[in-house]
Parts: sequence; structure tokens; C-alpha cells
Amino acid sequence: MLGGIAVLDATDRLGWLAGRVLADLGADVTKVEAPGADLVDAEWRALNVNKTLVELDFERTADGERFDALAAASDILLATPVPGAAAARLCDYARLAPRCPRLVVVTITPFGLMGPKSGWQASDIELMAAGGAMSLAGEPGKTPLRVSAPQAYAWTGAQAAIGALVALHHRAASGRGQQVDVSAQAAVITALSHAPAFVSVQGQTPTRAGAYMTGRSVTGARFRVFWPCRDGYINFILYGGVAGRRTNEQLVAWMRASGAELGALASIDWEKWSPTGVTQEEVDDIEAPIARFLAGIGKREFLDEGHRREMLGYPVADVADTASDAQLAARGFWQDIAGPDGRIERHCGCFAIVDGKRAALRAGGTPAAPVGQVKRT
Repeated sequence: MLGGIAVLDATDRLGWLAGRVLADLGADVTKVEAPGADLVDAEWRALNVNKTLVELDFERTADGERFDALAAASDILLATPVPGAAAARLCDYARLAPRCPRLVVVTITPFGLMGPKSGWQASDIELMAAGGAMSLAGEPGKTPLRVSAPQAYAWTGAQAAIGALVALHHRAASGRGQQVDVSAQAAVITALSHAPAFVSVQGQTPTRAGAYMTGRSVTGARFRVFWPCRDGYINFILYGGVAGRRTNEQLVAWMRASGAELGALASIDWEKWSPTGVTQEEVDDIEAPIARFLAGIGKREFLDEGHRREMLGYPVADVADTASDAQLAARGFWQDIAGPDGRIERHCGCFAIVDGKRAALRAGGTPAAPVGQVKRT
């Protein structure tokens, strides 16, 4: 899809995913790293696979000139400038635009290039807090929590890749490049796009609810979303409407066929039932037998039977579940390539299949050819 597009990736952790996405889509991505950078780290290898490596010391004049030559030969520059650093000067759009008028410069920073926080630095935990995500993560009334694996970098990298592609499309029509100013804080906020609806519709600001969902009933009742099962957790919630009615009816039928105690479920007319007006006491009575039933089944059993019965819900996959997922295997998602020590390691493949094919990966850290030459591996 992006064959013939050259990308110069001068990012740190905040921007690695953006270059990986563009590389997976067929762009020729050159990754810039400082001499002595840790290229063995598993996270670096995962997010910089499919890129060609060039080592540059931005403090050296000769390397700065080589960077300019690489930028002039590129269509897109991805940068995560730190104020005052030599890299920030070299990646400055005002300096590059007169020299490379067709270059799209995607500048990725924690808080954007304008405003009182434009010079601030931040890690994932600060960005998740500043973007509001932590206000919704954790148990009600208790300390806000950060998702265990970093999320801010992923949201930011995805938004940066989108910005690069939109600017590239604009260049095709206008003939000129432009700067894309990506704020990681703003990228995290997009993950909360569901929250404003609660304010508009119900006049409520969503808060931490743990394993539950609020805002579904005018009484303030909360509904369980994550349920313990025999070998992990299941994502399931009582719905209303046509889809919910089907799921609720099938769950009760499954429980009845299994000999499970139905309790309050036995007397509900799902044709008329709606979550919008139920009280917390009613929800608790309904959910109690469901909790007992789900606690005794496994994730795979829920997936297979739920699919057979056309129910809404899904097992919560852990790393082992994802690695052994039959759907991903059938689509050829995983790709094995040689690691830095020569041993074969498994990587996530390109997220898209184009014209029936998934592009093959190249190992990250492949040395770049001299400027002006293209090295294919």
C-alpha cells in the first residue's frame, strides 16, 4: 500500500509504533538510533522490526549532515524532539520546510507543541493520568489505577500514523508537505470517547467502577462486566433490546439445560425486560445465579457454546490464549524471524492483509545502505 514511500523514523518509545505501522503497510522505514542504543531489548525489537537501522550522533556535524540528506530523500519524518537536544533542532519543521518542501514532518510530544505544557516531558503513567484514563480505572472510591502494560504509547503511535497518512494524502493533492503536531495527552483522551455520552444523556460524569459498568440505569445501578470463571475471566453484561434479549434468553436456556439454579432469572420476561429502570437490588438478584454458573465453566467452553447460541460475550484472553488463538494462526498472523542472537523468535505480523497477502517482516536493526542507495532485505 505504501510501496515507494520513504520514512525517516527519529523517534523514542513514544513514536516507535507509528513507524512500525507505516513499515507494515509497505513503507521503506529507516530507524535512527544513537550509537550504543539498546537494540536488544524485546520491546525495541517488537516495535522496530521491519525497519532499516542507521546510527547517528546528532552532536556530530557530519552525522547532522547525513540526517539532512536522509530527510531530503524521505517523504515522512517521524520525530519525538526533546527541547534543547540537538535532535530537536535537526527535526525542527521551520528549518526543514524550506529545504524539503514536500516532506511531511510528524512531531510527537507528550503535550503538543503549543501551550503552557509544550516543553514538558512525561512517561506512560503521567500521560494516562493527564489524559483522564486513570480516572476511570480502578475500584470505586479507591485509588486511580494505571493499566499494567503501557497504553499511552500505543494510542499515540496509532494517532501519529494516521496523521502521517492524512498529510501524505494532502500532499498528493497540493504538492507540499506539512507538520503534524501529535499530543500524546490528546491521543489518550480519544480512548475515552464513550465517556462524554454519559454526561450528555444522563448528566453523570463516569467514575471508577472496577469490574462493573455504570450509567445503564436511571437508578444508578451498576452491572457486572467481568466474571470469574474456572480458568480466568469472561466479559459479559446483561443487555436490553433485540441483541440483549437473544443473549439473555440463550444464557438462561443454557443454564436450565445444565441443571443450574436460575433464581430470579426464572421469572423474567426478556421481551419486556430493560436495564434502564432496574434497581441495584434487582440487578444483584439477577446476577447472583449467573455468577455461580459462569464460575464453573471454562473460557473455551463459554466461547464455543456462546458462539453456537449466538450470544454476546467473550473470554478475556491472556498472553497464552492470544499466542495459541486458532483464528490468528489461520490468518498467518505470527511470523518467525531471527533475533539478534540468531535464534528464531516469534513476532506479530502486519495487522492488515492486502489483496489476500500479509507482507513478510524483516528483522529490526538491519544496517542501512549509504545515503542515495536503497537496501532491500
